[in-house]
Amino acid sequence: MPVRLSNLLRPFEDFFKSQVAGGIVLLGATLIALLLANSSWSGYYHHFWEMELTVGFDHFGLTRSLHHWINDGLMAVFFFVVGLEIKRELLAGELASLRNATLPIAAALGGMLLPALIYLLLAPNPPAVAGWGIPMATDIAFALGIIALLGDRIPRSLAIFLTALAIVDDLGAVLVIALFYTKELALLPLAIALLGLLVLVAGNRFSLQNPNFFALVGFCLWLALLKSGIHASIAGVLIGATIPVRPRHSKEEFLQRVQKLLDRFRSFESIEGPFHNESRLGTLLALEHVCHDAMSPLQRMEHVMSRWVIFGVMPLFALANAGIPLSLGDLQAAVSNPVTHGVVCGLLIGKPLGIFTFSWLAVRLKLADLPRGTRWIDILGIGILGGIGFTMSLFISNLAFELPGQVEDAKVGIFSASLLAGAIGYLLLSRRHQSSP
Repeated sequence: MPVRLSNLLRPFEDFFKSQVAGGIVLLGATLIALLLANSSWSGYYHHFWEMELTVGFDHFGLTRSLHHWINDGLMAVFFFVVGLEIKRELLAGELASLRNATLPIAAALGGMLLPALIYLLLAPNPPAVAGWGIPMATDIAFALGIIALLGDRIPRSLAIFLTALAIVDDLGAVLVIALFYTKELALLPLAIALLGLLVLVAGNRFSLQNPNFFALVGFCLWLALLKSGIHASIAGVLIGATIPVRPRHSKEEFLQRVQKLLDRFRSFESIEGPFHNESRLGTLLALEHVCHDAMSPLQRMEHVMSRWVIFGVMPLFALANAGIPLSLGDLQAAVSNPVTHGVVCGLLIGKPLGIFTFSWLAVRLKLADLPRGTRWIDILGIGILGGIGFTMSLFISNLAFELPGQVEDAKVGIFSASLLAGAIGYLLLSRRHQSSP
């Protein structure tokens, strides 16, 4: 039984460790961006991200600034991994069981509705009102990083609850971006995108395993959405949702093929040294292919792509977007701005209040149970950590506002609230063992 349990938890452990390490790298990239933006090199820093890059040919290509390529291009890869994580959780994770899924879904719903409502109360007038979606997001990398610092002082079920909550939160943010931050639609590119999505769905139905198929059709889908008016990052989630979950070989087929190849490998004579003869080498390569085909394409892609996203895409996004001026005058202007007020109060008050209240209602109505070994003070601590809204909040702030000053005001609010939420959440959860019976 212990072996089985460890096997079940191993994917979560790997995910948890990578997210924690990614949070450290993301924090480093953020600090570098802030230092560069407030140094004598600030002009070079901002000019660098506005340099134009053309992908394609002179008369058949796309020309965008580096900043746009990161936000519209690389972040689509980030959303692709988000789509894979959402699908995995819905099929085989904490969200697969309705009873288990009810609590994180309710918590995430409250953690999205109340921050948006508080923001609208504090910034009801245009153009500031457009930022209501900014405080709805939770940054899973930073939040799990705080959980890792707490170590054995909190139960692992609490970290699993936070992970499931953050994934539902990501899904909600994706829907908000698609429904409310979409500009004018171009029907022809939208029709081409729909056709690309149908091709991907057909590939899923026929259990196509070749990642090149999904990459090629997915690129066409991304390009069509880029031209349609819907933010191209949505393409990443759609592509992730169409990746097959069934491996090419079943467990029985895998065992039979592996046993046959191992018997063949033993029957061949080996030569001295590190090299194999052609027959043994061919058998080893065949064994490698069999192992490859025994893995779910979804899990395989998530395993490969998540590290690129965590240690590549997200830090690069932070480098390009986290650099804001922090002079006394800029900070004073931001503090008196309703955008900053809405973001800070939405993340610091709305998030914990929404997560705690909706979780309490779900348990009170007997729709869900508290995670094993946790108390209501722990749920409040997780709700406060939910106020760390970094990556997705920064992303939505770029979509919500067109004026650079408003974007910077929102970012000041995001940084301030995230820093306070991390510190308060850590202090609250770190003291839980002192009050335990």
